[in-house]
Amino acid sequence: MKNTIKTKMIKILSGNRVNRLLVQVADTPRKREMGLMFVRLLPENEGMLFVFSEKVYGGFWMKNTFIPLSIAFLDSDGEILKILDMEPCMKEFCPAYDPEVFYQYAIEVNLGWFKKNQITEGDYVVLD
Repeated sequence: MKNTIKTKMIKILSGNRVNRLLVQVADTPRKREMGLMFVRLLPENEGMLFVFSEKVYGGFWMKNTFIPLSIAFLDSDGEILKILDMEPCMKEFCPAYDPEVFYQYAIEVNLGWFKKNQITEGDYVVLD
């Protein structure tokens, strides 16, 4: 994880459970474009939070990403709208993982982290 990217602790509310996740914040076009490319190890309770200035529509891809990831797409209130699993891709053309919803935030974590922590669509993320 690069020192140039700020980190913050977020909370995910799922029923009576609260999960904490340390995330790198990708809040510029360059940081969002790089994402977790070339990262070989993502610690268990860490991830990346993608922040968009307004709602967006479209998917993520895994080009030059070495580790399988799960991604949650959130609306402006922090509600998880969609969770997808994504596979690494080292080819020239990689598939897009499109939630087919408008979203303002996305969180990438190790593959299966949301499921392991019983986090589902409809749960909420507290970003502040």
